[in-house]
Amino acid sequence: MQEASKPIRPEESLAKMIESLKEKTGRSLDEWRIVVSEAGWQKHGEIVAGLKSIHGVTHGFANQIALRARESDAPTGVDPVDEIFAKRPEARAVYELLMPKIAAFGDDIDVAPKKGYLSIRRKKQFAILQPAAGRLDVGIQLKGVEPGPRLEASGSFNAMLTHRVRVAGPGDVDGPLIDWLKAAYDSAN
Repeated sequence: MQEASKPIRPEESLAKMIESLKEKTGRSLDEWRIVVSEAGWQKHGEIVAGLKSIHGVTHGFANQIALRARESDAPTGVDPVDEIFAKRPEARAVYELLMPKIAAFGDDIDVAPKKGYLSIRRKKQFAILQPAAGRLDVGIQLKGVEPGPRLEASGSFNAMLTHRVRVAGPGDVDGPLIDWLKAAYDSAN
């Protein structure tokens, strides 16, 4: 059995992405800021679209370049996980219990902060963790698995995932939840 490793912190994942920017795209972040400025792009979507269509930058890198190109100062140092869970301490407690179990699946897991949730990825996204009032919503990608009373169809929760589990507290971080997440991880290779 693989030893549980510490979860990959979102800021570590983003730092690695920015560090590899020049190698992966041919330009550093400062060079991309100049490109964006010279192009006159102002809005996030405009920057992403321009970087992808004109410069062939992949979506993930284009998104990060756009976010940083619009920053007037250096990063604020705010932990994205702290920001996501700031108003939902009960969801944070579940996250702290759940992430080491997810991290134990393998060393190829990437945690990426999004607006209001964390994307859990391998080669592709297999789960999200989204704080909600009194719980943590766990979105899971499980194609071909019938929903049930606890493993709900995702419906309008998140169109990129097939199921949702509402995790009300530490007692809900149990065998079935971990099994569903592991099956989604295994399918995301």
